[in-house]
Amino acid sequence: MNISTLRLDSNPITTATATHRNGILGCNGTYSCRFNQFQQRKKTPSVIVCSTKPLASVVDHQGVNESGTSRIESLSQVSGVLGCQWGDEGKGKLVDILAKHFDIVARCQGGANAGHTIYNSEGKKFALHLVPSGILNEETLCVIGNGVVVHLPGLFKEIDGLEANGVSCQGRILVSDRAHLLFDFHQEIDGLREAELAKSFIGTTKRGIGPCYSSKVIRNGLRVSDLRHMDTFPQKLDLLLSDAAARFPGFKYGPDMLREEVERYKKFAERLEPFVADTVHFMNDAISQKKKILVEGGQATMLDIDFGTYPFVTSSSPSAGGICTGLGIAPRVVGDLVGVVKAYTTRVGSGPFPTEIMGKGGDLLRFAGQEFGTTTGRPRRCGWLDIVALRFCCQINGFASLNLTKLDVLSDLPEIQLGVTYRHPDGSALNSFPSDLRLLEQIKVEYEVLPGWKSDISSIRKYTDLPKAAREYVERIEELVGVPIHYIGIGPGRDALIYK
Repeated sequence: MNISTLRLDSNPITTATATHRNGILGCNGTYSCRFNQFQQRKKTPSVIVCSTKPLASVVDHQGVNESGTSRIESLSQVSGVLGCQWGDEGKGKLVDILAKHFDIVARCQGGANAGHTIYNSEGKKFALHLVPSGILNEETLCVIGNGVVVHLPGLFKEIDGLEANGVSCQGRILVSDRAHLLFDFHQEIDGLREAELAKSFIGTTKRGIGPCYSSKVIRNGLRVSDLRHMDTFPQKLDLLLSDAAARFPGFKYGPDMLREEVERYKKFAERLEPFVADTVHFMNDAISQKKKILVEGGQATMLDIDFGTYPFVTSSSPSAGGICTGLGIAPRVVGDLVGVVKAYTTRVGSGPFPTEIMGKGGDLLRFAGQEFGTTTGRPRRCGWLDIVALRFCCQINGFASLNLTKLDVLSDLPEIQLGVTYRHPDGSALNSFPSDLRLLEQIKVEYEVLPGWKSDISSIRKYTDLPKAAREYVERIEELVGVPIHYIGIGPGRDALIYK
């Protein structure tokens, strides 16, 4: 869609106001045996390359050329992909591409509030919420870690959808026995909580994430391991449901609900059993075997429960610290982290958004970028790239590199703005992204204006072939945040990626 009609304010500063019982242990009783069995089932590809072009121009089935492969294979044994904004940056696509070069892809936090859209080699679209984005690569084992909250009906629906589309999940997904269970009633009280807040509502996905983490923190939640003890499961669930009924008058709870839920979860327990594992032991065993592990973050740093725009945040830690607590691995083993950031900024739901473009301009950017939530379908708020927030995220996470996504969406703009400085009402500059929401409402954003490139870049695959103005935009971002951009997205497909 052409968005060249976007009008820019002449004053940019004012614009932004076989086995063990769990099906995992086997052979000699080690988790490494389970992984080795999985490895033995891998297909060894036979590749014959016939080309009159130099080898460097040859690409694999994912569109990764030799220089891209070299870039990816240089990533450390345990690497991670994390969001740098308010989510929806395109993390799933990068994880999908990188997964071919890793043995394991693991989720460490969040739940079905994550929405990662990826495409297979035939261009078929998949929307994932709980299953890690490495699932489309048949040689990758996917782990749902202890820090994730798991809604079993949603997980099984996702697995069924993948299987129906020819993606095998059997023996390829492990669910932590320490992960907390997210029940349907968590989703119900999520909506009741939002209604209570009235005009101060958070704008959650209403997937029950916050209430489930609340149950975890006040220590009356149920974990996956509780499904192995159906003799005590009803009593524990009764306590959890009774607590919710006492807190929310609108939540109607009675004996019939308990009986029905227990029967449902007996069936769920039986189906889930082959997937359940002590993933803490599994992950550390894999690390000791030098297996390559890629951690896939959900949401993003600006939604972090500690570092985000609290209370307009998620209920987990989508920043680097969440990797260790959500998987049970030591900080010293975590290596390269790649931050994913859009070439502009979006956020869903309520909360501060300093560089938001209001009115028609924001609408045009939204439709050009198809900015509608994968999980909820809600329209995303759109604005210019916020360098202050991005620099803050880079400091917290220590990113080795960045993936700049959706650069192609800006192609029709005559000029592009970068929010480079926050200023107090008196004109003095802020040193960092503030925690004070009242201050965020008062600040003025100072912008740099760069020329647009006014041409389609979606078919370009070499950085040097990008228009000069596009390269200058990329390099100015690198200069301002002090982190190199190694990956540039110029479309939704697997091959629509430039390696810089």
